[in-house]
Amino acid sequence: MASDVQPIGTPAASVELETARAEPLRAPLGRKQWTSLVALGACLLVYPLVFDAPYERHVLVMIFIYALMAQGWNLLAGYCGQISLGQAVFFGIGAYSAGFLYAEFLLSPWIGMLVGVAISVVVALAIGIPTFRLRGHYFAIATLVIGEIGQTLMLNWEYVGGATGVWIPIDRDTPWRSFQFHDSKLPNYYIGLAFLVAACLIVAWLERHKFGLYFRAIRDDPDAARALGVGITRYKLIAIAISAAFTSIAGTQFAQYILVIDPETVFPLLLSILVVLMTMLGGIGTLWGPIIGAAVLFPLSELTRIWFGGTGGAEDLMIYGALILVIAVAYPGGLISLLRQLLGRGHHA
Repeated sequence: MASDVQPIGTPAASVELETARAEPLRAPLGRKQWTSLVALGACLLVYPLVFDAPYERHVLVMIFIYALMAQGWNLLAGYCGQISLGQAVFFGIGAYSAGFLYAEFLLSPWIGMLVGVAISVVVALAIGIPTFRLRGHYFAIATLVIGEIGQTLMLNWEYVGGATGVWIPIDRDTPWRSFQFHDSKLPNYYIGLAFLVAACLIVAWLERHKFGLYFRAIRDDPDAARALGVGITRYKLIAIAISAAFTSIAGTQFAQYILVIDPETVFPLLLSILVVLMTMLGGIGTLWGPIIGAAVLFPLSELTRIWFGGTGGAEDLMIYGALILVIAVAYPGGLISLLRQLLGRGHHA
């Protein structure tokens, strides 16, 4: 940073950013925290071996998929302060890239996943370059419109199935090549867990690197960050690219898991809102918040399906809204703040 640049934002914020530049964003984990992480990891590894019923494994697979999406949204919104309502676009791109390429050309979904990530990143950059000039609710509205445009395009694009979508051919002979596991949900469980762990490790690394500090500076005081030499647009583009990659991977696994996709399933606005709700409920701007939110809201969604005997769509939103309202009043930091109190932790989780 150039030392002769004078901050034009709040002086206190500028001094705080300058002082914190060389300091780690997160304190090193203590013995109790490492013990807790090892115990949690062991429980997740053993869970499908103890609870071997298909539905019990299905719930965790879906939690992993939603948590991966929420982690991607959280990186963009929670750390950079860019509230996006069009995250389903990247989910749909990942789902269609892998599903369509396999259905039409028998291209392995693992390769299709990489194609989807590449397309999602390009689309994310194309979205970010013009829209990052907007701030606050204007950016949110722009992403909302982009999400609706994406769904409309896919509904009318007959080459990829239009409103009918894509039915992915079933392959029982080469499960790992086709990313299809019909005899057991165990591979999907461990693959989903691996994707989520990898995403969390990336976010944790970003937090400890200068990226995490710059992301938060952009969120809290963009004018001060710009005055200190932080390339605001550059770091926002990095955040949205990583966010799109996470979400696209989640879309690929979802497509190969249910084996049928259409615009109403993988491009809906409701999906984008659900990811926002999960992150807000768990704790926005924290590493564990999206995971906690997904672990609470998806099982809640499944319960409403049982209680109301249908899709539970409207009831879900009513319960989600009431739950988030209660949490917002009692614990503005989300459920992660409640866990900190219960665990007696005062530092960042």
